[in-house]
Amino acid sequence: MQQIFNFIIRNSNRLLFLLLLGISLALTVQSHSYHRSKVISSANFLTGGVYERINRVNEYLNLRTENDELVLENARLKSLLFSKQDTAKLPLPDSVKGVKPQDIIVSKVIHNSYSTHENFITINSGANDGVKPDMGVINSLGIIGVIDDTSPRYATVVSILNMKSQINAKIKKSNHFGSLTWDGKSTGFVQLEDVPRLASIRKGDTIVTGGQSVIFPEGINIGTVDKIYIKKNTSYYVINVKLFNDMTNLGHVYIIKTKDREELINLENKEKNE
Repeated sequence: MQQIFNFIIRNSNRLLFLLLLGISLALTVQSHSYHRSKVISSANFLTGGVYERINRVNEYLNLRTENDELVLENARLKSLLFSKQDTAKLPLPDSVKGVKPQDIIVSKVIHNSYSTHENFITINSGANDGVKPDMGVINSLGIIGVIDDTSPRYATVVSILNMKSQINAKIKKSNHFGSLTWDGKSTGFVQLEDVPRLASIRKGDTIVTGGQSVIFPEGINIGTVDKIYIKKNTSYYVINVKLFNDMTNLGHVYIIKTKDREELINLENKEKNE
C-alpha cells in the first residue's frame, strides 16, 4: 500500500494532467455533437472487433459439439440413403423398351471386380426378390452383365468385362449384328465381333443390344464405335466399343425380367436337340 502512495506522490503532476485532460475531453464530447458521434463510432468499431474475436473463439471451442451433431446427421442421412425401402423408390430407366415397371428389379452393387480376365459383380438382390440366372442387368447408362447364380438375398453377375461373356449387339443405325466380347485389356472398352464388312460403320456410331436373345430387350445402350479393324482372313469387322458405363464405378442397377423367357429357352433348346 505504501508503494502505491509513493507512486502517486512521485507522479502527482502527470496524474493531475491526465485527470484534467479526461475531464476536458468529456466536456468537449458532451457539448459538441460532431465529437460525440466520432467517439461513439470509434467505440462501436472497437467493441465490434472485440465481439467478433470473442465469437470466433466461442465457435472454435464449440467445434467438437458441432462435429458430433454433423456426424449424427450424416449417419441418419446415410441410413435413409442405403435403406432397402428408399432404394426401391429409385426411378426406373426410360430406355428399357417393351419392359413394364413390374418386370424390373432394382438392386445395388455391393462388390465389383474388374482387374481379372473373368470379372464378376455381386448385388444385394436374390431369389427372394425374383432374381434368376440369365437375367440381364443394366443401369441408366447401359448394360452391366448377366445374372450367373443366386442365393436367397444375393446374386452374382457375369460382368461384360468377362472374357467368357458373349452378348448379342448391333450397330444402331444399320441393324448389322455381332457378338459383344471383351479382350481383357481395358475396362473402358469391349469388342463387337463378326460384323459383316458390308456394314456402314463410322467412329462415334452407337452400339446397342440386338434383341436376338431372351436376356436383353432390343435397343439398350452399350457404347460408341472407337476403332474398326478387319478380322484376318475373313469378311468381318472387329469393332472396338467405348462403353457408356464406367465399369469401375457402379451403384444401383436394374434386373430385367424377360417376358416368356422360359418358353423361348425351351423352344430354342428343343430346336438344338432335333
